[in-house]
Amino acid sequence: MNELPRRALSRSVRLASLPAGFAGRTAVGLGKRIGGAPAEAVAAEMQARAAEQVFTVLGQLKGGAMKVGQAMSIFEAALPEDVAGPYRATLTKLQDSAPPLPAATVHAVLSRELGPDWRDSFAVFDDAPVAAASIGQVHRGTWSDGRAVAVKVQYPGAAQALVSDITQVSRVARLAGGWMPGLELGPVLAELKERLVEELDYTVEAASQRAFADAFRDDPDFVVPEVLASTEKVIVSEWLDGEPLSTVIASGTPEERDLASRRYLEFLLLGPSQAGLLHADPHPGNFRLTPDGRFGVLDFGAVKRLPDGMPPAVGRLLGVALSDDADGVVAGLREEGFIKPSIDLDGRQLLDYISTFLRPLDTEEFTFDRAWLRELFSQIKDPRLPAWAIDLKLNLPREYVLIHRVWLGGLGVLCQLGGTVACIDVLEDHLPGFADS
Repeated sequence: MNELPRRALSRSVRLASLPAGFAGRTAVGLGKRIGGAPAEAVAAEMQARAAEQVFTVLGQLKGGAMKVGQAMSIFEAALPEDVAGPYRATLTKLQDSAPPLPAATVHAVLSRELGPDWRDSFAVFDDAPVAAASIGQVHRGTWSDGRAVAVKVQYPGAAQALVSDITQVSRVARLAGGWMPGLELGPVLAELKERLVEELDYTVEAASQRAFADAFRDDPDFVVPEVLASTEKVIVSEWLDGEPLSTVIASGTPEERDLASRRYLEFLLLGPSQAGLLHADPHPGNFRLTPDGRFGVLDFGAVKRLPDGMPPAVGRLLGVALSDDADGVVAGLREEGFIKPSIDLDGRQLLDYISTFLRPLDTEEFTFDRAWLRELFSQIKDPRLPAWAIDLKLNLPREYVLIHRVWLGGLGVLCQLGGTVACIDVLEDHLPGFADS
């Protein structure tokens, strides 16, 4: 058996263990309940075991499973502390690591993509990768003109692995719903499948990175590395030094947390307005604080094209909600397709439902934390609460699916950072329609 089929089989076996493990834990939990163990204790133990298995298995994979693992890892802030605590290191590792490729395989890809004389383009090329992600890994080198560069090399067979893994990891959706409040994996998986072609073609990613680099060139607050060369499987761009947000999350000072949180929020808004693109991969491994105090941004494989900027309805509806106009919120959401014509919805109940979401805008400064995120997720997860019924009546229009996922993921990152931000000032400055509503 050659290497690629062997890896595919190994990946399949690991993924197949997830639903089997879920069934086993359910049986154990039922046995303990029959034996008289308290429901809360059994549920907590099952959640802990589920979290351990999911992140252990996904942490060993590349392709679609690794990508889903990264997306899920953002939301560890929503987990109860006694569940998230033991696995936080594993979750953070999922954000920027995976098993490396052998040097000979990397050389073969570079020779095929950049030509047999590819080494002539480099003064130095380091065979040991410095980072790895879902479909590729990054090597450090020195370009022929002396510039430090990052060389992103796509894993051979990544296309097949990505399709296979995403299909198989959909089995995790049932399991994930049991331990992560409010997270529905199905729409995420469907969206990932739709974007496979773009993410697997590094020429598309390079074009997006060039657009962001052009938009933020010489910006005093943000920096995007310049692309020096690109093919379908390789991107060479300027090296960007800095402290990754995963490090800020783990050990950053209060000042670093505040700065990173504000810049992170600003970038989500400035991308659409200045580049016509929304950076759609919000996990912390893609961002860093540079030594000169700027906010660096990496990895542009997933973007949402917004040539006219963020839809003005987003800012306008937020403003209407903050003004306590219940009827106006219902009318605006209905106009945008968030409430279908056949659905009746009480405006006051709707405002009560979104009040927790609006809390960052209801004060001069807001400190993002895990407790607030857990509150957000729990109120739409618990069928005993009125918010659960409200959520069932809301629709997510297709054009907002990716925007919704990015902002939800962004909130997860902000709550991991734990910074204090004058959110309303940021939105007034950068979100179209917000200041005018």
